[in-house]
Amino acid sequence: MNAGGKDGGAAELELSGALKTVFALAENYPDLKANQEFLNLQQTLTGLEESIQRARRYYNASARDMNNAVEVFPSNLIAGPFGFHRMEYFEVDEAETQNVKVQF
Repeated sequence: MNAGGKDGGAAELELSGALKTVFALAENYPDLKANQEFLNLQQTLTGLEESIQRARRYYNASARDMNNAVEVFPSNLIAGPFGFHRMEYFEVDEAETQNVKVQF
């Protein structure tokens, strides 16, 4: 299940694919690999991907805590009448994983 929606999972996959392409491109062009602006781009993209992973882990931990509270006595007695429900985890389907083509 994908609580972040297809857009969230697709964006995460697109970023991962872009990173792979950028790093592969750097291997093929030594001059580009030595360029400071390109190195800054690589660092920025890597930091962005790490931030997205941290946010996904935080969301999933919060969803787990919410699900426990909704299902465990005595908080389940309050959860039902007030409309609290289980949250879905943010997951990316394996079928959605594919590399993204990045052109410069």
